[in-house]
Amino acid sequence: MSICPITYEACEGKYSPQGLQKLSPSLRQLNDLPYTAADQVFEAAARAPKMSIQGVQPKLSAILNTRKNGFELVDTGGRYIFKPQNPLYRHLPENEDLSMRLAAAAGITVPLHGLVYSKDGSMTYFIRRFDRAGKKKIAVEDFAQLLGLSRDTKYDASMEKVAQAIDQYCTFPAVEKIKLFRLTLVNFLIGNEDMHVKNFSLMTRDGKVALTPAYDIINTSIVLAEATEEIALPIKGEKRKLGSEILVDYFGRIRLGLNPKIISSLLNDLKGLASDWDKLIGVSFLPDEMKRKYRLLIETKRKSLFGCQQAL
Repeated sequence: MSICPITYEACEGKYSPQGLQKLSPSLRQLNDLPYTAADQVFEAAARAPKMSIQGVQPKLSAILNTRKNGFELVDTGGRYIFKPQNPLYRHLPENEDLSMRLAAAAGITVPLHGLVYSKDGSMTYFIRRFDRAGKKKIAVEDFAQLLGLSRDTKYDASMEKVAQAIDQYCTFPAVEKIKLFRLTLVNFLIGNEDMHVKNFSLMTRDGKVALTPAYDIINTSIVLAEATEEIALPIKGEKRKLGSEILVDYFGRIRLGLNPKIISSLLNDLKGLASDWDKLIGVSFLPDEMKRKYRLLIETKRKSLFGCQQAL
């Protein structure tokens, strides 16, 4: 028996029937990507000028061809974003896939995502684009656009400015600020130090402006050996030595203005995640040493946030 990299369920082949169904009801098998990890990095660099998706990590655009039982790379019109293995940092696809699952288990809405096998046996991360509905493109703006920043200045903001943009642009800001608070705490707990303004976006759908599903969630703390910050955008001017006083008392209660009952309920939800998160880490595709580091980091962050250490 193996583990399906789309559902994390036990399966007999590479993918479970349930995993294939998530991609398409008509899909019965999925061929390996006909590229090695090195091929994909090369393709990402070669196609970058033609594609609308950019960033530090190599990225590819793809469609699912159900008649050929596989994904195909495209320059335009892609429905999926692929992230292959990065030659500079180990196991980023497996890391991002697990981190997104931990976020989903914590009540955060995320798009369909998972891992697929490549020609050389390496794993590539995929995520379904949420800015497409059939042939229609959904209006999406990231917070860099909303705050007048660029890719080069994406760290020149703060979480207070993110909250201000929600107040300014969202149809129901009180609802979206609860989502922002939950996402901020989860990113802290799992060691995501790189949530800059391009990793937050708003979408307009059916006349309603709201936060998009979460994306680009990854444990950067176990990737960067000498990481000194705990968050990309400061809260109350701080990027490190964060804890409940800054995250909960200041950001949640004062800056976001959340009801104490809502905050208490959300914190209780996060406190109760230890077992579920431990199971997801255990079944994930990270090597054992990185699983150990992930668990230790969460233990440390839980102690900072909740004031007590609950072992995973």
